[in-house]
Order: sequence, then C-alpha cells, then structure tokens
Amino acid sequence: MLTDAAPLAVRFQPASDQTLLLYFGDGISLATHQSITTFVKVLSVNPIPGVVNLQPAYTSVLIKFDPRTTEHGELESLCRERLRQIEHVCLPAPRLREIPVCYGDLFGPDLQAVAELHGVAVDEVVRLHSSATYTAYFLGFVPGFAYLGGLPKALATPRLATPRKAVPAGSVAIGGNQTGVYPTATPGGWRLIGKTPLKLFDPSVAHASFFELGDEVRFLPISSEQFARLAEKSR
Repeated sequence: MLTDAAPLAVRFQPASDQTLLLYFGDGISLATHQSITTFVKVLSVNPIPGVVNLQPAYTSVLIKFDPRTTEHGELESLCRERLRQIEHVCLPAPRLREIPVCYGDLFGPDLQAVAELHGVAVDEVVRLHSSATYTAYFLGFVPGFAYLGGLPKALATPRLATPRKAVPAGSVAIGGNQTGVYPTATPGGWRLIGKTPLKLFDPSVAHASFFELGDEVRFLPISSEQFARLAEKSR
C-alpha cells in the first residue's frame, strides 16, 4: 500500500533558480546507486513536465527545470510522488561491458609510477585492475566518460599534481578510488595505466556512448599486437 511519505530519506536542496538537487545518501554505495538508477528510470517512464535535464552522481541527482513552467516547491512535490514508485520498479540486470586494454609502455605512461607508489610489481597492478568488476555510477566530465566504482583499495592513487593538457582517447586511468576511460582526447589529471582500441563515443550514432548508467565493466588485458588488430577494426 502506498503512503504519503517517500520510501527513501531523500534530501532536497535548491541549487539555483532552475535546478533542484536530490541527495540519496552521504556515502558511495551500490544501494544508493541502485536507488538513483531506479529513480532515473521512473522519470524516464513517467517524466515530470518542465524538467529539461537529469545529472546523476554518486549520491545525488541534479534536476534542471524550466523556471517559466515550474518552481522548486512544485518540482519537489512531483519528485516525492515519483519516489513512492521506486519500490514497484524492477531494474533489468546490468549489461556487462568488456574493455580490452593494452597496459603500460606508451599506452600507460603512469603504470610504473602507480606500481612504485603502492610498492608492488607492474604485473600486480595489471592483475588487480583487470580482476575487478566495476559499476558505471554516472557519466560526466565529457560526453561518454563513465565514473567507474569498484577499484580495488590497493590501487587507489592520487591524481597528478599537474593535469596533462592532452590525454589520448581510449586512455584507461585511475583517479583516487575510481577508474575510467577517456572517450575523447581531452585534458585530464588521472593516472594513465593503459589504453583501449575501442571507440567509446561516437556522436554520429543514436547511442553515442559505449557506457550507460548502471553498466558493469571489466577490463581484459591484451598485447600490443592485439591492440593494433582491434584498432584497425575500429576505424
């Protein structure tokens, strides 16, 4: 039976004259992520008039709305209605996205430094990084960039003190307790440990991003010869 109270302890905070921020929790967890993903799914099926954009994050969702047609109080009320629907929504099993990666050398110029920071061999960094299953908590920074949670604690590494002015597309990197893949050439401060030959963002197709919210991701080590062959196919 539905009640008037939202089933989640979600906090609401106006972020600007046309944005409302919903906090689903204070710490990163799969449970919080699933609540956010389900809420976004509810809004896709039962959209709120006047909402023009949703930006999920680790513990929050930023909603941008048209201030000419709605205001914070009305939007909060409608969001609370949608939150009551979460318990009745079953998410499909997450997709598994496998990313071939050539680690080290020119493809991963920071791999050796990461190994030295943690006092382990380069092969151990590769083993740890490729043994985990990651979750795409949200997309941001640039189109198609997925923030992947689930990095082994032994690999958590500070970002570079001075970001690079240019990071090649396909670079696999570690930033703090996260990992990710740069889908396009862009400045960046994460530690580069490898590179994938896959094209992860293509604006010419309907589903431009390789990743979606909630995907599970695994990295598959490959040789430089395999990289060259796959790169040729991806052109």
